[in-house]
Amino acid sequence: MPSPNWSRAALPESWQKGGFGLYIHWPFCAAKCPYCDFNSHVRGEVDQSRWTRAYSSEIRRLAADTPGRVLSSVFFGGGTPSLMQADTVAGILDAVRDNWTVANDIEITLEANPTSVEADRFRGYREAGVNRLSLGVQALNDRDLRALGRMHSVAEALQALEIARSTFERVSFDLIYARQHQSAEDWTAELQQALGFDPGHLSLYQLTIEDGTAFGDRFKRGRLPGLPDGDLGADMYELTQELCIAAGLPAYEVSNHAKPGQESRHNLIYWQGGDYAGVGPGAHGRLGANGQRWATDAIREPASWLEQVETKPGSAERRQALSHDDQDIERLMMGLRIAEGLPLSDLHAPARFEDSIGELSGYGLVEQCDGKLIVTPDGRPLLNAILRELLG
Repeated sequence: MPSPNWSRAALPESWQKGGFGLYIHWPFCAAKCPYCDFNSHVRGEVDQSRWTRAYSSEIRRLAADTPGRVLSSVFFGGGTPSLMQADTVAGILDAVRDNWTVANDIEITLEANPTSVEADRFRGYREAGVNRLSLGVQALNDRDLRALGRMHSVAEALQALEIARSTFERVSFDLIYARQHQSAEDWTAELQQALGFDPGHLSLYQLTIEDGTAFGDRFKRGRLPGLPDGDLGADMYELTQELCIAAGLPAYEVSNHAKPGQESRHNLIYWQGGDYAGVGPGAHGRLGANGQRWATDAIREPASWLEQVETKPGSAERRQALSHDDQDIERLMMGLRIAEGLPLSDLHAPARFEDSIGELSGYGLVEQCDGKLIVTPDGRPLLNAILRELLG
């Protein structure tokens, strides 16, 4: 499909309202975690200079297609971006600054694993321009870290967290709960320990078993014992809300908690319907042009993506025009995840959902306030069921 001529488009309201970000996907990992269904690949050797040139080439191409925009965030995700050399990150960010106007307070996040080798790179990332680190701690006991396939220990995680807090302006870390053989008391103690570090941001994910993962295969064979039932999982969710609210980190999104002002600006672009460019194998994007919204995605296999970028720029990316119906579905799925809710004015056909909204309101699961559709605290644990009702 020919590239849409974004240069002739008026600035789309979506990016002006929701922001404009850049997602960089680094597809490589030292090992594949058994619960992970992201596009990640284990490789022994990676020519990082070659990859830097490829990322820079794609950044130049996308920037030429999106003039006049102010970039408010960059997010390095993966995979394991903390396997990138500091020079690689610096080269990519140089290309970003050379090709887009960036906001004075741009947020630049890099996901990191807390092994000692990667923690040594933190200072290099900061010098390159990274100002927010997202640390994949995942658990605060060594037994569960081994069960999750993590390569770090609790001691390494805490050391990495200490280095990160002394190096970056903002630090977030992730934990997974509803793990095998984990009780509500176990999770309470672990979360209280995490909150004792006085974090500005926490991402707290309930373990889900995805098809196509090692955990998914084990689950199908009955070889993943000790997973909590639905009631225990719900109890852990409620405990999470209570403890985080008491610590001053309310949930601003289903799985994300932050002190006021510490929310992830990049992820808010997704949830608030902004525009974002995606660069790297398997990266997704959403871009507005000439009144049309486009979904983009890239070839997933790293070697194929690299070859396509080098030999025929633009050919590694696929684009699809989203219908108004597609856009409404996506806005509901993303916008209802955040506590502030979804402006109904963002929908092209809000009347389509009136009956379902009325029924869900009667059950106390959603409410309308100041023109926004908001999932209530009682409804948040049932978000997937709410979406099925709205989109069914």
